[in-house]
Amino acid sequence: MIALAAAGWHLPDPVPVADLPELAHLSPPERATCEALGIDSVAVDDALGPTDLAALAARRALIAADREPDDVDVLLVIESRAPDTLVSSEATRLQTTLGTRRATAFTVGGLGCASLTPALLTAEGLLRADPDLRTILVAHGSKPATPGRYRHPVTLNGDSGGALVITREGPVLVRDVLLETNGDYADLFRVDYRDRPFERWREECADLPTYSFRLAVETRNRLRSLTERLLHRNGLRPADVACHISQNLSATSLRNHEEILGAPLTKSCQDNLTRYGHLGPNDVFLNLYSALDRGELHPGDRAVLLNVSPVAAWSALLVEIGAQENAHHLL
Repeated sequence: MIALAAAGWHLPDPVPVADLPELAHLSPPERATCEALGIDSVAVDDALGPTDLAALAARRALIAADREPDDVDVLLVIESRAPDTLVSSEATRLQTTLGTRRATAFTVGGLGCASLTPALLTAEGLLRADPDLRTILVAHGSKPATPGRYRHPVTLNGDSGGALVITREGPVLVRDVLLETNGDYADLFRVDYRDRPFERWREECADLPTYSFRLAVETRNRLRSLTERLLHRNGLRPADVACHISQNLSATSLRNHEEILGAPLTKSCQDNLTRYGHLGPNDVFLNLYSALDRGELHPGDRAVLLNVSPVAAWSALLVEIGAQENAHHLL
């Protein structure tokens, strides 16, 4: 079990989807799918890169946790889908930007928008392995991998920074983490880039029926099984869960998650989807902390957080809310 001392976010001002220049270049079927996603606007700041976004969120998280950069023992950076440069280190670049010079810094990822889960598993393993560790900072800057923000037929990507301060004790407890992967879908979505300039990068789905049907069915089965296993091994019933939280891909995906769970998702999922679009690995904990802000969760409540990536990966987290008197996070 690990605890979250605080969280921090950087969310650029939303831009109406209707104002995105790429809409004019979509085919009629693509445009119809885009308009049906349930996303009215997306967070956009073209002046900020992934490290900039992660640094802004990380500074806010450290302030909220009453930590200084020198208090950080480990900096876990969730890797970008498309780093600014190859070969150089995103992790140590962020370390220098933040001034966390005492920390050990490295990246985790490889699972797209589900990459937060291996970061949490890594943090838990580090705290178990080394009793001297006290503070782990997890950070991510989410940017589209291509010039376009629309990922047909999945979602619209926004920009965001997210950070979690992980400790041994804190106001939000991550009691259990489950993660499953299937390499059969590793190349279902891809961006060919080696022989073309950035302006021509396009994310393509290799097989739309596989995404829309085969992967969709497997996702329903995986998430249902993961949720049941998560509750069973923690001695819980569905009625013991106060809140269910998902990532923000589309209005259809939110409805599908509710059908799988047989329970509603927190309202923050729909609201953040509509306002910000998909924020990659930052979605689920932004939705959790938004629900806390609104008083949808109280001390002693448990929440199940679900995440999916079409690479493909599926995760389920069991979170418990502790005393909130001294809890802080910054948006």
